[in-house]
Amino acid sequence: MPVREAAPGLRPLAVQPDSQRLVLQCLRRLGEASRADLARAAGLTHTAVGQIVARLERAGLLRSAGRRQQGQRGQPAHLVTLEPKGAAALGVRLDRGRIETVLADLSGALLGQRAHDGMLPPPEEALACVRRDVEGLIAALPAARRRRISGIGVARPYNLGSWLATLGLPPDSFTAWDRFTFGDELARATGLPVIEENDGTAAAIAELLHGAGRRQDDFLYVFIGPAVGGGLVLDGQAVRGRTGNAADIGVIPVAPSRLSSAPEAPGGRDILLGRASVAALMRHLRARGETPSALTALPPTEAVAEWLEDCAAALVEPLLAARALLGVPLVVIDGDLPAPLLDRLIGRLSPMLWAATAQSRRPPALARGSFGATAGALGAASMPLFLQIGPGAGRIGGGPRDRNRIGDVHALTT
Repeated sequence: MPVREAAPGLRPLAVQPDSQRLVLQCLRRLGEASRADLARAAGLTHTAVGQIVARLERAGLLRSAGRRQQGQRGQPAHLVTLEPKGAAALGVRLDRGRIETVLADLSGALLGQRAHDGMLPPPEEALACVRRDVEGLIAALPAARRRRISGIGVARPYNLGSWLATLGLPPDSFTAWDRFTFGDELARATGLPVIEENDGTAAAIAELLHGAGRRQDDFLYVFIGPAVGGGLVLDGQAVRGRTGNAADIGVIPVAPSRLSSAPEAPGGRDILLGRASVAALMRHLRARGETPSALTALPPTEAVAEWLEDCAAALVEPLLAARALLGVPLVVIDGDLPAPLLDRLIGRLSPMLWAATAQSRRPPALARGSFGATAGALGAASMPLFLQIGPGAGRIGGGPRDRNRIGDVHALTT
């Protein structure tokens, strides 16, 4: 039964004009602000901002945050902030080893979450699983909040059927995914508009809207999952590139691994996902006779330390190249790995970057991501919201075969 039948009256919010999205984005960064604060931050007149704030308050996207009491002369300024209940969206992360569906509000807080670990099933089975999770998450919301759902975002690797040998996966285990239009089928099954994006960019959007992007306009995002992916943020906007695969760092050529568990690299070169990935870590642990029950149960063994050293070494050249080509001052590293292991990786990688940096240059700063394994699903949920309220929102969404697909968003505007 389609979601719209299960939840009568469910209607997506209308896309906001650029000036309104700009004000909302400024407010997201400021947390709470007066109209004068927003006028300065957005570069708009006080009159324009006053009109925009009034419209957004009527739309339920802003609420009063009281008055500023200290450090001001005259009458205290009236403050506004985002209304988390003003909008919500669903996010789906599909990866080779996980299906995760979340429901998030305008602030990025999770209202519900469903996850399934294990090898990704065939597309039809995955679709049925996601549909059940979507229906369950929406059914748990009060009826009034269901009407504020703006859509579903889907984050997935664009080439699930590729690099299976490198990742140690059975041949042809995901090839059907490269022919299945999951977003279209999910839209038909649920009655909600669906936006698809590659998983690296989607996770970077979560960091842009709710993490490092609230303080930094330019950064490279790296996510270490079953493979390794990336996303690029420049001037406060997620960059897709012509094919939708900008910052696809997993396919950057690197030197072969020195680990005894690594397969021989064809032509004397490997690609990054063959070294800096959970698949490479698990391959090495199996070769050393270790079989942890889950990533969260990884012991600090010598084999883990060996992979960590090899992973850090593999990241050096791609990250320095990104710094040289794009000028990004920050690299955010996140992933399915436990936070302590990510911290160890960053701690080892930092001196390697400094040692390899050319004279008169500085390496990028490193930071651990804000959301861990949930980043992809939260980023996916953020995409329908970003389409409505994020500057440059029209650049988000669509697959590699149709980079302008995000322009077809009639369901969000009706």
